[in-house]
Amino acid sequence: MGFWMDKLRAELVDIIEWIDDSKHTMTWRFPRYQNEIKNGAQLIVRPGQMALFVHRGQVADVFEPGHYELKTDNLPILATLQGWKHGFNSPFRSEVYFVNTTQITDLKWGTPNPIMLRDPEFGPIRLRAFGNYSLKANDPRILVKELVGTNAEFHSEEINELLRSIINSSFADLIGESKYAALDLASKYTEISTELKKIVNERIDDEYGLETPQLLIVNISLPETVEKALDTRTSMGVIGDMNKFQQFQMGQAMLSAAENPSGGGAADGMGLGMGFAMANRMMQSPGMGAPGQMTPPPPPAAWHIAVNGQSQGPYSLEQISQGIAGGQITDQTQVWSAGMSGWLPASQVPQLTGYFQATPPPPPPPPAG
Repeated sequence: MGFWMDKLRAELVDIIEWIDDSKHTMTWRFPRYQNEIKNGAQLIVRPGQMALFVHRGQVADVFEPGHYELKTDNLPILATLQGWKHGFNSPFRSEVYFVNTTQITDLKWGTPNPIMLRDPEFGPIRLRAFGNYSLKANDPRILVKELVGTNAEFHSEEINELLRSIINSSFADLIGESKYAALDLASKYTEISTELKKIVNERIDDEYGLETPQLLIVNISLPETVEKALDTRTSMGVIGDMNKFQQFQMGQAMLSAAENPSGGGAADGMGLGMGFAMANRMMQSPGMGAPGQMTPPPPPAAWHIAVNGQSQGPYSLEQISQGIAGGQITDQTQVWSAGMSGWLPASQVPQLTGYFQATPPPPPPPPAG
């Protein structure tokens, strides 16, 4: 007897509910054989859900979270559509759609192609951007009517492409109208994100029954070539005085050459050349000049020296004298200048002999006492 009572009770009572763990399902149609629902069926709508009854393609009654026993008094629109005047008999036909009203998070958006803009500082440039957004059903009636249709299930992936296109289009419009400078965009992420979310919601709420509670910009980037140019410009700004930086580099090179004795004559030649160039540059950079004033070019140098079979120069006479005083040019160093018939030791060149002083002989012994 108990078996037949259970079977009869099962035929007279239905439970309509939806339990979903996918987190990305937006709508789900309750499966019913020929869409038949019995009188007195139990409808359970959990938090974060809404239930819609659809009769012959027309949305009828909508239920918010709660536990309901389906009767004529809580199905007024469906009763009108089906012509129930004095209640309804079991069963009745209707499609039941559950709509997920919670936020679907961690959705991505990004510009598939660069956006062309006219920057006030750099001129025409291209920008890329990407970020995250969340999605939520704002009006289940519009969502079921405009997007779901007769689908048994509808997932966020099916509308993600459409949402990304709307976000990209809105972002291009916003950036183009705002005329933000490219170097100021990083400080405007919050402001741009807020305005972008507002524009996107205006385009999807009444059209698709959706909203984006969160829409964030993670990064706005320039082309790689432009970023490299900016890095170079930044480096130059950090260096500051280029003359002092070049003097520093030459000094470092001279120290490296001096600390590398295996370099031999080649290292000596490089140190000599660096030393002359550094002295020449220091003479060209007097501290008394006005800021930004161009230093006049030095007089043309005329002297060449031979180091390890290679000619170095030209050098001015003052640079040659400094090399002799520093011991970098000896009396046997081969030199040449315009007008000479060939290379000669420095001690045999009349213009240079005065710079070499003969070593005095030893003093005479003291007189005998």
